[in-house]
Amino acid sequence: MLELDADYCGQVVAGTDEAGRGPLCGPVCAAAVIWPEALTLDGLNDSKQLTEGRREALFVQVQQQAIGWAIAWCTAAEIDRYNILQASHMAMCRAVEALPVQPAHVLVDGNRVPRMLMVPATAIVKGDAKHSAIAAASILAKVARDRVMVSLDRQYPGYGLARNKGYPTAAHLAALTIQGVTPEHRRSFAPVRDRLGPVPDPTLTEQGRLEF
Repeated sequence: MLELDADYCGQVVAGTDEAGRGPLCGPVCAAAVIWPEALTLDGLNDSKQLTEGRREALFVQVQQQAIGWAIAWCTAAEIDRYNILQASHMAMCRAVEALPVQPAHVLVDGNRVPRMLMVPATAIVKGDAKHSAIAAASILAKVARDRVMVSLDRQYPGYGLARNKGYPTAAHLAALTIQGVTPEHRRSFAPVRDRLGPVPDPTLTEQGRLEF
């Protein structure tokens, strides 16, 4: 991980990242983390480069060792209303605002700073592989969102949400065609929009029988 730029040293700096921009289903999640400058955590890296087990372990360690952290969301309905980029930025802003200590500067993963962010910020492309605070935020956001998708899989069986986390796999697309669109699907996304139909009863099993 890179050291903080000299301009930021001595300031309270937070990193923020999101998870879930690409899926067809579920909320987008963002996290913000204030990470101690001198602290290193073995394996801390872009969450996409880690195994699920390693992310789960780091999820706990980040929460224990961070100066401050917060997780925030934008729902599927908000994504449809504002578009996925704006919803991702809204979730980041909510996470930063929810920090127990307000930072003097925010490092944002990506190439744009959310325009509604009320703190000076710098966008860093692939920041989750460059700065510990962003990497820590990417882990919190990824694990938190994955857990929500596992929960949604129990509520809406048949779409494989625990496995595909809402991404447009062939099995997920086939389930959309057969079972219809759930309230958690993003209706503004073309594969969902093209399959809009009756909202299925969440008590139906994969075989379409009621559970009693």
